[in-house]
Amino acid sequence: MISFNYETDFELSNENEISTWISGVIISENCREGEINYIFCTDDYLHEINMKYLNHDTLTDIISFDYSVGKELHGDVYVSVDRVADNAKDFKVLFSEELNRVMVHGVLHYCGYKDKTDDDKSVMRSKEDFYIKQLS
Repeated sequence: MISFNYETDFELSNENEISTWISGVIISENCREGEINYIFCTDDYLHEINMKYLNHDTLTDIISFDYSVGKELHGDVYVSVDRVADNAKDFKVLFSEELNRVMVHGVLHYCGYKDKTDDDKSVMRSKEDFYIKQLS
């Protein structure tokens, strides 16, 4: 089950569409959907989580905590809507596109994709692009 939670004024206008899309990504990656929680928040909220749990004193657009068991995906995906908005401007894309990229990025981590090396980043970006096109 995919759920959406809000720690800021932002709210998705298309929760059902996004939930169906993310479910399809999970199935396409030969995984099973468990409980996945998206938590939309501010920069300050996510910075506090970054400091407390990861000891990183930086702003970020997403932090995902993976509780998956084998191929059954479970986790909490924290998304800073402030960072997403700034990144969308920097990358010259629509806010909605950047938000979708971040949301699928989190679940792709649960599917086993990494983004630490250049090669891993390239594969991750390719997967993100592929799934974003499916949503359009």
